[in-house]
Amino acid sequence: MTAKLSASDLTLIRGERCLFTGVGFALDPGQLMLLEGANGSGKTSLMRGIVGMLDFEEGEVRWQGEPIRSHRQPFFDAMVWMGHRVGFKADLTVAENLRFEQSLRRSRTTDLDAVLERLEIGRLKSLPLRSLSAGQQRRVALARMLMADAELWLMDEPFTNLDREGRKLVETLVTEHLRRNGMCVMAAHQDVSIDAPIERVLLQ
Repeated sequence: MTAKLSASDLTLIRGERCLFTGVGFALDPGQLMLLEGANGSGKTSLMRGIVGMLDFEEGEVRWQGEPIRSHRQPFFDAMVWMGHRVGFKADLTVAENLRFEQSLRRSRTTDLDAVLERLEIGRLKSLPLRSLSAGQQRRVALARMLMADAELWLMDEPFTNLDREGRKLVETLVTEHLRRNGMCVMAAHQDVSIDAPIERVLLQ
């Protein structure tokens, strides 16, 4: 049976340095893929390569058995990305940013207020993004993921700038997503407590 998201023999070189070579994985609905390794080992670069922001020297990433590089739109329709930067407009309010995101993709829910309350940032929806703390902005990025009708979540260091309560919330949200037969690719330095099948990819 073909895995929903898979890759084989991935090699990535940045400058004169080979970040990794021979990397492969297979991910199916309900599974978490955890990217592990020291700083500089290539976790973020691997995620960027998966979504097409970087080109691999060798190897191929496939979605539903088809190479992503030649079938980008079906893959992009099925994924949502949470990177180091939240990717919102600083001068727009929280609500304006999220409504704009809704206009760009299919939404799993249109109840913005309910999502913001779930993330404990409902009181912030009318404030410009620039007035929020780094941790609050990360919660707005989580709201984007919850609202998107996306099977695949890609999360690069999602616990950054979050307190203990915020980290626990991320783990709960990911667990719920996986139980709905979603998938998640995550790079994280911290130990992750998620009750789901985990595929570990160690970069050295």
